[in-house]
Amino acid sequence: MAAADIERLIRLLGRLPGLGPRSARKAGLAMLKRPEAILRPLVEAMQLCAERVTACGICGNLDTTDPCSVCRDASRDDRVICVVQEVEDLWAMERLVGFKGRYHVLGGTLSAIEGRGPETIRIGALLARIEAASVEEVVLALGATVDGQTTAHYIHERLRSAGCVVTRLGHGLPVGGELNYLDEGTLEAAMRARQKVA
Repeated sequence: MAAADIERLIRLLGRLPGLGPRSARKAGLAMLKRPEAILRPLVEAMQLCAERVTACGICGNLDTTDPCSVCRDASRDDRVICVVQEVEDLWAMERLVGFKGRYHVLGGTLSAIEGRGPETIRIGALLARIEAASVEEVVLALGATVDGQTTAHYIHERLRSAGCVVTRLGHGLPVGGELNYLDEGTLEAAMRARQKVA
């Protein structure tokens, strides 16, 4: 049986997404076995992040500056805003070299079951940004879940009179995906979004 401090470390690690009790125990043990190489640098990095990282007041991204580096980038197209659910979705989009517009992180999706209405996520801030700027296109990059689609529909309805085009990411077959591994919903979306072969 581990000491109380070690158990606390493992319990806290177990709260992280993707780490169950066994993975947390394994990660905690790896840190404790190599304190100079892993544990102390991790503690320092976490302390610095706790002191310096903040949410961007414009888009909601996490950065050490406000506005964030993406919002400060003058080379980006102010006429296009890509709406994402969470910061990790913004980071995933940034790995694409093709998108050079702006972002807006909602911080969640609408969910009647979980009691999340429009006032609990950053929809009001999105609408204010669109009204204040010359936005021509809003890209809804939300998940193909019921809550994601509900949120996309709500935003689309709110933007009907805004004078901008509302688009969404295509849904369907992932690159390198094999048909027999895909779920029925993905296959159905791929069939509906089929395009003429040039």
